[in-house]
Amino acid sequence: MRNLIFLSILIGTLISGCSDKNRTNPQWRGVNRDGIYQEKNLLKSWPEAGPKLLWFTEAIGKGYAAPVISNDRLFVNGEIDSISHVFAFDLNGKLVWKTANGPEFFGTDYSANFPGARSTPTVYDGLVYVCSGMGRIACLEAKTGKEKWSVNMASDLGGKINMFGCSESLFVDENNVYCYPGGRETNVAALDRLTGKIIWKSKALGDSVSFSSPMRIQLPEINILVNVSHEYLFGVDMKDGKYLWSYKLDSVKLEGDHSNTPLYSDGYIYGIAGDENGTGAYKLELSKDGKSIKEVWRNKGVLNAMGGFVKIGDKIYCTANDNKLKCLDTKTGLVIESLSGMRGSVIYADGQLYCYSDNGNVNLVQISGDKMQVTGKFKIDKGTKEHFSHPVINDGVLYIRHGNALMAYGIK
Repeated sequence: MRNLIFLSILIGTLISGCSDKNRTNPQWRGVNRDGIYQEKNLLKSWPEAGPKLLWFTEAIGKGYAAPVISNDRLFVNGEIDSISHVFAFDLNGKLVWKTANGPEFFGTDYSANFPGARSTPTVYDGLVYVCSGMGRIACLEAKTGKEKWSVNMASDLGGKINMFGCSESLFVDENNVYCYPGGRETNVAALDRLTGKIIWKSKALGDSVSFSSPMRIQLPEINILVNVSHEYLFGVDMKDGKYLWSYKLDSVKLEGDHSNTPLYSDGYIYGIAGDENGTGAYKLELSKDGKSIKEVWRNKGVLNAMGGFVKIGDKIYCTANDNKLKCLDTKTGLVIESLSGMRGSVIYADGQLYCYSDNGNVNLVQISGDKMQVTGKFKIDKGTKEHFSHPVINDGVLYIRHGNALMAYGIK
């Protein structure tokens, strides 16, 4: 029995995308970067006014970055007086510390409509890894906010600040921080997570940055860092940055067309792009040695630029540009069910979907077989600018960021 318990703990550690040793949601879209939150006994319906608001704050500055939770702290990025800041709160909403992280992104022309923080922090073993919209990566002590080191992806690594700024939520493992400067020579890089020293640099494809955050595929002989560039889904060997393979995404118009983190499951990679008349949703088969890919299907009618998606069993759930929440069959890529009136980000917990729509509505959706049913809805009435941030669930609490406001709702 003791051996079985140890084995279970070991397996749980190995499959997680990034490990914080005591808490389960220390990075972008949950412990495995797949939008699935391991919660139980959550409310199956909400009152007409929505779940109880436990607390809120309007002290996080401007931006779209989602929060993360580690131990008894919540961390989030925001912009105040043109400077990027990292904020640490206790789980009752009290500010514990804030640390500046250089100038924040403001953009020009069209992109000037979307200023503020965009990158979600990553917490690993008592350290917080953050990136500003201008590409400054900092490592901070989780307890105090004290900076241990910093690297600028533009000035130090030869990277490029794209149309909408740096939006990548950094991937961290036991040794390294992985980042995507997007330069022709230093396209992808690994930094020592304790010092910021460059471990390797990769030219990869030399393609410019999109706004996706990477994920890891762990195979017996190789670990693969998978991300999305301006025009490609691609993979590199995490050991040395060696380029492995890529998949062309069609009809790219803007630099923000491809912002969804891909998913890996049972030998297959899934992705959804937002380019009109382009790739849409797709499924790729990864070879057993991890060194090649093959297209299985694509569905050009499912377009989603940045709302994310979840895979539950043999189904994928996402919202699409036609304002519908859709359920796709993973075997065929065909849409088998949809609900109207939803376009935004989607996460999953305890048999339910949580859809935070870009009109400010938060929808609770029960799923049963091929069917979906809305069992709760309320509107976010605090905060500023667009409803772009992805929701987070931790210990029975739903966290929603809307511009300068962060709300915590009891859903248990």
